Amino acid sequence: MLDRLYARTLRLSASRHAPLWLALVAFAEASFFPLPPDLLLIPMVLAQRDRAWRLAMICTAASVCGAVAGWYVGAFVLEYAAMPIVRFYHAQATLAGLQARFREWGVWIILIKGLTPIPFKFVTIASGAAHLSLAPFLVACAITRGVRFFLVAALLRRFGAPVQAFIERRLPLVAGAFAAAIVAGFVALKYI
Repeated sequence: MLDRLYARTLRLSASRHAPLWLALVAFAEASFFPLPPDLLLIPMVLAQRDRAWRLAMICTAASVCGAVAGWYVGAFVLEYAAMPIVRFYHAQATLAGLQARFREWGVWIILIKGLTPIPFKFVTIASGAAHLSLAPFLVACAITRGVRFFLVAALLRRFGAPVQAFIERRLPLVAGAFAAAIVAGFVALKYI
């Protein structure tokens, strides 16, 4: 089943609508969606290595736009829009802790947490809730998300064939490791 899903994802990654889906997922992940855009970025770069930089740029730009949406949610509609999401993840204490840390550390939190498997939406919403200045927030988001997505694209562009062969040989292991990283990100929220 995983093999068929992987093969289908690779085929869809080469379609003309794939960049739009990548942008939508990257935007949503930075504001409300639980799955990282790497799930699309990786197969898309593997399917079209010559477009790695373009795909990383799309992913970065859409993620930063989604981050702005998350910031606005945190700043202006936290109680109505974000708190149901925060309650869903049982992360009320985490959000309060992040707000306090944002007031103290500001953009450094965004720069560090944007590279980790911690869901970026919590960072963006907490930034808005802490009323972090929008200009430094945008710069930090662009840097951290750009580093993350361009690093993935660069590694896959350079080592794409061996990476793809490894993924195809050990697909259950790779899928399990990716799922574990996502779960670890959510668990890490409890201890931030």
